[in-house]
Order: sequence, then C-alpha cells, then structure tokens
Amino acid sequence: MAVAGAQTGERYTIRQKIFKIFGNRFHIYGEGGELVGYCAQKAFRFREDIRFFTDESMGTELFSMKARTILDFSTTYDVALPTGETLGSLRRKGFKSMIRDEWMVFDESGADLGRIREDSTTAAVVRRLFEPAAMFMPQKFHVEDLSGASKAIFRTHFNPFVYRLGITVVEEDERFDDILILACACLIATIEGRQSGGSGGTGLFSGD
Repeated sequence: MAVAGAQTGERYTIRQKIFKIFGNRFHIYGEGGELVGYCAQKAFRFREDIRFFTDESMGTELFSMKARTILDFSTTYDVALPTGETLGSLRRKGFKSMIRDEWMVFDESGADLGRIREDSTTAAVVRRLFEPAAMFMPQKFHVEDLSGASKAIFRTHFNPFVYRLGITVVEEDERFDDILILACACLIATIEGRQSGGSGGTGLFSGD
C-alpha cells in the first residue's frame, strides 16, 4: 500500500465525524491524502461485525473484524480478508484496560504475536480523570512484538468535531502487515469512541 509520509511520518490516517446519531463512519486515508478505506458501521448490533471497503461505494471489501461473543468487554475480534482467510485476532485485556488500554494480538493460527499498549499508566490515568488533559497529552498506542520491539504507533489529534488517529509504521514486519495494523487501529478508534460516551468518538481524543 502507501509508503510513509515524508512530513508527518504517518502512513495512514483514520478520520471519524463525531456526534453521529446512528452508527459510525470511518474514512482511512493514505499518506498522500487518498482514500484507501471506508466503513459505515451499523448501530445497535449486539455482536460486532465491522466491514471495511476500499471506498464509499462499498463495492469491494478490504477486510472485516468480527467479535466472537456478544457484548463482552474482553471479547476476541477476528480479522479476515474477503476470501475468508483469517489474518489474526485481537483481544482486549478486560478490566486492566480500564486503567491503561492493552490488547493482545494473535496470528492466523492463534499464536501470541504481540501487544498494543497505551503509552503510559500515568498519562492514561490523568486522561481518564481529567479529560481536558488530552489536549496536551494526546493518546498514543504502541504496537509491539513479544520482544518489545515497536512495529507501529497510533496517535490521536485534538479536534472537537473530527476524530483523527494517525498511524506510523515503525518497522516493516511481515507478521504485522498493513491490513492487520489498520484493523488494530480501527478497532481502537471504535472502542475509544464508544467508551468516551459519544456515538462517533470523543472530541477530546481527536484531531483534524
């Protein structure tokens, strides 16, 4: 897909309008500003089945994320191609993520592949107790393999109307291909928006 941007270093950007009443709409842009992915997520689904397409026509599916269980705080999400081939899965670390978000990443066979961690416990606690702090302490998530080597970084940008999550690929690794990294980022954007109380994301953790 796209290569890293020379100015921002962000290979992809997820944008989501805030204050949607029914469902969420995500746009994924490449480093040159071109649309590379789109999702119109339906509201009031008891079991998540999130599908991303190459554009707004939704004619060609890019990948999907499907929850294994219904409304489970720590459920596992399977990431798959339109062919049905599984690329991997993601599972949130339950109540531990109430303090500092952490996800487990597994490969297509279910083997432990790595982690997604919010930047620091201190910063996470401050953001949760005092939301305006997010203007000065934007959320960051680090995608790491089992050795702790950084593979990608997700960073939110402040804007009261549009959620923006920038995706920087730190190291090329065939185990963490672009689709799996995008799926990780899109799932975090979905969960963060929901737990912040808005239907389309949170203004304090967002950007333009």
